[in-house]
Amino acid sequence: MIDLRSRYAMVQWSRYAIAYSMDTLIPGLYLWLGPLSFRIGGVAPEENYPATIHGFGGLALVLPGYRIYSTYQGSYDPLLSNWEKAISESVMGL
Repeated sequence: MIDLRSRYAMVQWSRYAIAYSMDTLIPGLYLWLGPLSFRIGGVAPEENYPATIHGFGGLALVLPGYRIYSTYQGSYDPLLSNWEKAISESVMGL
């Protein structure tokens, strides 16, 4: 049986792989929804690649010739998600 830490690590690795493939414009179809992710194409991320996808769900299509169509409009920043950034900015602004 897979424990929660292992399951979380697998989800995070999938998100890293999708973020890396989209960031480097590797052709493929990428889909993520909560803990589920699916990709056709793409590559495994480099070991030191820090970015990830913070959105709950999305779809992206990367075509040859550097064309990308994606529903994801968030940041790939590994430290804070967009939601966390918005909260920190609103608290700092008070």
